Amino acid sequence: MTERRRETVRREIARAAVGLFTANGVQGTTGDDIARAVGISTRTLWRYFPTKESCVRPLLTEGLDLVAAHLRACPARTPLLEYLEQERFFGRGAPPMEAPVMDLVRMTRTEPGLMAVWLEVHHAAEAVFADIIAARSGARADDLSVRVQAAVLNAALRLAAEEQARRPPGSPDAPSDGVGSLVRTALAAAACGLPAFGHGPQARPNA
Repeated sequence: MTERRRETVRREIARAAVGLFTANGVQGTTGDDIARAVGISTRTLWRYFPTKESCVRPLLTEGLDLVAAHLRACPARTPLLEYLEQERFFGRGAPPMEAPVMDLVRMTRTEPGLMAVWLEVHHAAEAVFADIIAARSGARADDLSVRVQAAVLNAALRLAAEEQARRPPGSPDAPSDGVGSLVRTALAAAACGLPAFGHGPQARPNA
């Protein structure tokens, strides 16, 4: 089986798992159920993923992989927010968060097994971001400043996704421009440092 076909199967498994988790809950879904939905044996399923919760991993990594690709492509002297605006990463031109992904991120709030996978995915992404930041800045990937920047970027992306899942399309407080506007807001907040503690632009008092 080619690597491309393996990735296709992994995504099929992920989508089937999310559908079953949404309908029946994680506890009410077995590996047998997921395998049956995809049309493979349970033994084959466990060759792809070690646990039923980990089956969702491909849906969680796609967005982070896309961000990493944009980070690598961002010109050296161009601010990230400016570059992402140019690439139509924000606003109505932004890639939407698909419904299965939104359902999945929403479930991480109440399903510890899925939350563990969500945090593992972001932990892995943080190391990728650190490598990209190091290459861009000329510093080492294990430099504390680089690691902090990677952690801040990572947290901003995670919180934007969680906020979108909390405010889905059709809800009264849904963001008008989707997840792209939330990512913009989160990255802008990250770029401000800690204004409430005297670092970065002056914090505005609450209205």
